[in-house]
Amino acid sequence: MNTQTLEQMKQLRFYGMLRAFNTSLAPNSIGYTNDELIAYLMQSEWDDRQNRKIERLTKAARFRYSAVMENIDYDGTRNLDRNQIRRFTTCDFIKNQENILITGSTGSGKSYIASAIGHQACSQGFKAMYFNANKLFTMLKISKADGSYLKQIDRLEKQDLLIIDDFGLKALDNLNRHSFMEIIEDRHGKRSTIIASQLPVEAWHEIIGEQTIADAILDRLVHTAHRINIKGESMRKKLRNKH
Repeated sequence: MNTQTLEQMKQLRFYGMLRAFNTSLAPNSIGYTNDELIAYLMQSEWDDRQNRKIERLTKAARFRYSAVMENIDYDGTRNLDRNQIRRFTTCDFIKNQENILITGSTGSGKSYIASAIGHQACSQGFKAMYFNANKLFTMLKISKADGSYLKQIDRLEKQDLLIIDDFGLKALDNLNRHSFMEIIEDRHGKRSTIIASQLPVEAWHEIIGEQTIADAILDRLVHTAHRINIKGESMRKKLRNKH
């Protein structure tokens, strides 16, 4: 009977329940009542499905770093507001369709913080994607050539959280400028975006170019944005000096 039940669980892909039921059959297992056993099996299946969902979301996001909020360095020289960062762990900014703009010099930890927030979002069931800005715009240019542009734009729009890293290393040309406008317009008031850049937000206007479009993009980005301006020495240099 137990063998048949285990096989049925396997065929139904109730993997969490399968492992839990196997455990309950062990000689030294807890003696569950019927109600307790059902609750234990259901909870095990629920936990397993949630964990697998988080794994799928995290893998699909392709974060730059395997980062966690708990490991963010709040050294006093970095100008980080611990309370502000901790509030992001609730992901209320995603529920409220708000953006986060992270600025700081090279190596200051912008990408790590963006990745950590992204991982946190995935752990709460939100869909996220991480892109290096130059690679994102290159991908979109290629998609225009091969006819998949609308599909890519639609995919970006559907992400609960879109992270664009290293923005501003290159000025946007006309194609990239219009693609960026389309991305931000599609997400405005519906989804959240994190942008990390070495340049202060005040310099983004020049990077985007074409005043009318730059005004429109920045108005949509900045209006509902939380800002993180990281200061202090390079974290990469700091870590190297420790070794």
